[in-house]
Amino acid sequence: MGLFLNVFSFIKYFLTTFCDNANMLIYNMEIQDRSQLLTEQRNPRTFNIDCKTTLEIVDIINAEDASVFTAVYKEREHIAQAADLIVTAFMEGGRLMYVGAGTSGRLGILDATECPPTYGTDPALITGIIAGGEKAVFQSVEGAEDFPEYGARDIQQKGVSHKDVIVGITTGGTTPYVMGALFEAKKRNAKTIFLCCNKETLPHFEVDIIIRPITGPEVITGSTRMKAGTATKLILNMLTTTSMIKTGKVYENLMVDLRATNVKLTDRAERIIMTVTGINREDAKKLLDLAFGNAKIAIVMQKLGIDYPEAKKRLDAQGGFVRKVLK
Repeated sequence: MGLFLNVFSFIKYFLTTFCDNANMLIYNMEIQDRSQLLTEQRNPRTFNIDCKTTLEIVDIINAEDASVFTAVYKEREHIAQAADLIVTAFMEGGRLMYVGAGTSGRLGILDATECPPTYGTDPALITGIIAGGEKAVFQSVEGAEDFPEYGARDIQQKGVSHKDVIVGITTGGTTPYVMGALFEAKKRNAKTIFLCCNKETLPHFEVDIIIRPITGPEVITGSTRMKAGTATKLILNMLTTTSMIKTGKVYENLMVDLRATNVKLTDRAERIIMTVTGINREDAKKLLDLAFGNAKIAIVMQKLGIDYPEAKKRLDAQGGFVRKVLK
């Protein structure tokens, strides 16, 4: 055992001294046994779940899920700090990118793809990157997460710069693909956020913010798509929703920048205009047409009695904030 530790220490010293990617290589050497991770532990409250009735199983899962909200609440200050980083990046022409493997990657993609229709954002502003590429969204490509160089390559291909924010999502905190992506992003001076659900894991390099909701052992041992996945979804919702509010995409609690691209969203845009201005449905339809489908501009036109060019000009001058224009 002593000989092994001496050899390991020598290799670690050599890599740290001579290899630019030493942190990634060392990291891979140290995570062979994940049995000590909290998210890999057996949950004592579910030892006999296979003996329960269907209703009892549902109740057990529900009771475990209830603890997720407390875990996320305890991280609210870090979540707020991360949201502020994202807002600053957006204001300075940067982007938000989620990076993950498996469930984590899919949750990042889900959150990113919902922003354009809801808030009218450019699809390139918020994106999700998953180990294994597009195929992995619909079908498991498990081996892709084992290589940090793949994560670094994907960051390179995205042209990440100092303006961008990269959120590495790894509920266990050990995914090499995510670590490689974060390490490459840090080398490019991007802002980095590490999101995991374990106390035991930490990157071997500096990151700007760590968000660590401790959701505990899963109902089914190691199935982090459950409580850890739920915590991840809640946090991603908070990051993008908060950043959209802080960049003028919301007036009161209304998504005034939505894209009226289908029947449901057109109906919602009309109702938003009616709610804010007090006009009827027919007039809201006409106003939305005059505003070229932009509910935000339609509201300003009606409230201030001005035409489309002037409403757009005033909104642009106030960074898109309806409340500032109406004041």
